[in-house]
Amino acid sequence: MDVLFNYLQYPFVRYALIVGVLTALCAALLGVPLVLKRFSFIGDGLSHVAFGAMCIATVLRMTNNMILVLPITVVSAVLILRTGTNTKIKGDAVIAMISVAALAFGYLIMNLSNTPNVSGDVCTTLFGSTSILTLTLGEVWMCIILSLIVIVLFVLNYNRIFAVTFDENFARAVGTDTDKYNLLISVITAVIIVLAMNLVGSLLISALIIFPAISAMRLYHNYKQVTIAAAALSVAAAFAGMIASILAGTPVGSTIVAADVLVFAVCWIIGARNGR
Repeated sequence: MDVLFNYLQYPFVRYALIVGVLTALCAALLGVPLVLKRFSFIGDGLSHVAFGAMCIATVLRMTNNMILVLPITVVSAVLILRTGTNTKIKGDAVIAMISVAALAFGYLIMNLSNTPNVSGDVCTTLFGSTSILTLTLGEVWMCIILSLIVIVLFVLNYNRIFAVTFDENFARAVGTDTDKYNLLISVITAVIIVLAMNLVGSLLISALIIFPAISAMRLYHNYKQVTIAAAALSVAAAFAGMIASILAGTPVGSTIVAADVLVFAVCWIIGARNGR
């Protein structure tokens, strides 16, 4: 505890904890509808797009890469949603095409530009090894503002998101603009992906979206209870993972995902004992 309190005296550690908790909370809220809609893989696809945009921002030596990464990721989310409704190209194929292309071109651009320490930049972007501990105060405030926007939008549109998640055809039949709310889900997911890049890296983002949701589903069957439980489990796992990472000196992103996996294992055992 003495070592932990000594670490907490440093601003960058407090910044990391704030951003980590907020990002985990937002990812869990959107993770439930994405998992139920069988669309959770969009997180992995958009994370690769964000990686490609991050590589471009690194080559351009942008001090605030979110200015470039966020718009590109949001546009890609809209493109995946629009193109995925085409009968000629299914949604999973669109995600695979865009994600693989972005990942390949991003790494190619970074290598062709003769950027120094390419391997270090790529490792940090893919696995979030050190970026969460180098956040500036401006980046923290941007994360806080974007997280609050995501939470407010989710709460205000909770009933519509619930309807679109469980029965999109019925929601459309009663007059709900399903395209609008699917677009809202995609855009919010893109924002969460960009926020989570600094936390766990682009390759591990899907874990923040999937694991809390399926862990909560092992404990509850009510949508509201699952949503609340997923948020609580995600925040707890992120906080515990970051504390363990700071004390043990392990990579932040990998440690948080390991904590999520451990939480899922515990929830699975509890659910199995309860007959779920």
